[in-house]
Amino acid sequence: MFLTGRRPPLLGAALIACLPALLPLSVFAQSSVPETVFATAAPHAAILDFETGEVLYEKNASRPMAPASMTKIMTAEMVFTALKSGRLTPQTEFTVSEEAWRRGGAKSESSTMFLDLNSRVSVDNLIKGVIIQSGNDACIVLAEGMAGSEDAFAAQMTARAREMGLSSATFKNSTGWPHPEHNISAIDLAKLARLQIKNHPEYYPLYNERSFTWNGISQGNRNPLLGKFTGADGLKTGHTEVSGYGLVGSAERNGMRRIIVINGLESSAQRREVSLSLMNSAFNEFEIYNLQEANQELARADVFMGKSEDVGLTLAAPVVKGLHISERSKVKTRVEYKTVPAPIVKGDEIAELIVSIEGREDVRYPLFAAEDVESKSAFGKAWAVLIGKIRGEL
Repeated sequence: MFLTGRRPPLLGAALIACLPALLPLSVFAQSSVPETVFATAAPHAAILDFETGEVLYEKNASRPMAPASMTKIMTAEMVFTALKSGRLTPQTEFTVSEEAWRRGGAKSESSTMFLDLNSRVSVDNLIKGVIIQSGNDACIVLAEGMAGSEDAFAAQMTARAREMGLSSATFKNSTGWPHPEHNISAIDLAKLARLQIKNHPEYYPLYNERSFTWNGISQGNRNPLLGKFTGADGLKTGHTEVSGYGLVGSAERNGMRRIIVINGLESSAQRREVSLSLMNSAFNEFEIYNLQEANQELARADVFMGKSEDVGLTLAAPVVKGLHISERSKVKTRVEYKTVPAPIVKGDEIAELIVSIEGREDVRYPLFAAEDVESKSAFGKAWAVLIGKIRGEL
């Protein structure tokens, strides 16, 4: 039984309506810009737009990896959250235990703040030791002081990360010291950085401090972007034999902020070169496209036995997409739907927007009915059947 005066709808068969070239893109979750379009030497890499949270570029970015001292961004997150809640104050003091002094101090031959055994140090100084000097001893002192032990603190770090939506994160210590189960993805590190900048603007400037002196020893910030890339103001380097050389970096130019993550590089020199190149590309080669507002009709789907012969299709939310500038012309979109029987209620999901970009997987976005459509009356249905039979459509 089909409507008259229209092509016979094929129930169960997808009908494709091509859209104009400038119709919107969808978020391409965990998809990667093809290497023929853009490439980096970093084994793990991500570029994130701060304002929208849109992933502009990723390479092995969803794969959990050893983050080394980039872990300390999460350690700082725990401290900043405690400071904001009033659980800690900058003047709160913790004692440097033998464990912290032995595993993170000068004798550990790792990154250290050079804390003295059994000394008492304020949270204000400890967090500077963590962020600027990458002090492992400072991390352990904070962990023990806040949670009783580093193991307990690491468990709290993992729980907090999961609350923040960082599903790849599992922390086994506060420092980033190698552990087979201590992992987080590049994408989640970028998201962590974004959330920290948004949620703790009063503390974020610590990442832009160029040096810090403790115990008569001055150490410089190791972030290779600071002072080299205009607008760079954070965040944290990392290196172990397991992880290679990495960086979570952020910069702001003309009111636009980008966050990059790289890891797995072979030397500090290569890290410096790749980070400068990637951050430059983040601002100059990638754009955020606001391509479709919500509640605007994209197409109309056929309705079976309805008082209206078709119904408008809309997106429920605005659609934005970050692309390499060379990809914009490669966007293709279409709508797929099956003829929908009446009645239809506004907001019913009845179709899909399919977005295709060369070299990427298609992504589907749900489309919803823009208005109600009532069923035909019994007489109207019978008349439609009769006309359909006369015309040979049934």
